[in-house]
Amino acid sequence: MLRNQPFAIALAAILVLVTPTSFLAAQAQFGTEQEAKAMLERAVAALKENKQKALEMFNKGEGGFKDRDLYVSCANASDGTITAHPYLKGEQLQNIVGKKGFPVGKEIMQNATEGVVKEVTYWWPRPGSDKPLEKHTFYTQVVGQNCSVGYYKQ
Repeated sequence: MLRNQPFAIALAAILVLVTPTSFLAAQAQFGTEQEAKAMLERAVAALKENKQKALEMFNKGEGGFKDRDLYVSCANASDGTITAHPYLKGEQLQNIVGKKGFPVGKEIMQNATEGVVKEVTYWWPRPGSDKPLEKHTFYTQVVGQNCSVGYYKQ
């Protein structure tokens, strides 16, 4: 019995160390609610500092503005033309509809307010996928831009 005790202790230690790591690795694959909020806050600060440079960084995904499935999206508050997005730049924000029919673009265009962060929920696929998932997007208006960062619930 004592001969197997070191083996059992080593096995238990490995399980304790590996299980949380595997769980955290799976969680780290996608952006979180807190990370989405923080990215939007950084985007607001970058836009206030230098709007043109910030929009370029958002489009290129530089400066931490592209992280896993998190990214910054912006559109002109005046006409809705998307100025920053991984693949929708130049489109009209008010024409963007979630995969289950929710008019997410109109919602943001009508309700974005300077200095106030709001949230909208709709269905949208993760980048590189066709499968719609529940997406929560934080948005606000800053220096004439309606900007947002969203995270996926699943």
